[in-house]
Amino acid sequence: MAIVKSKLLKQLSQNFPNFYKKDLLKTTEIILEEIKRTLRRGERVELRGFGVFSTNKQKARISRNPKTGEKVHTPEKKTIHFKMSKDLFNKLNNEEE
Repeated sequence: MAIVKSKLLKQLSQNFPNFYKKDLLKTTEIILEEIKRTLRRGERVELRGFGVFSTNKQKARISRNPKTGEKVHTPEKKTIHFKMSKDLFNKLNNEEE
């Protein structure tokens, strides 16, 4: 099951009852927007203990439509790459230190 922003905000408001929900929403929006802007500029985002987001360029290529077999030009595009930290890897694999 994936976590959506509304569930994240609900969990944050339960963990931090002294904060207003609107402040938690605004803070979350600011953080996510800054991550987007940084990736759009081509820079990497490092969240210690969680992981690193970076962008890769996928070169333009000739691909094929699987339904018709027709050749299609696919333009160059950016993709997001995520590498988890060792801490997160150990927690996911129950290898607590």
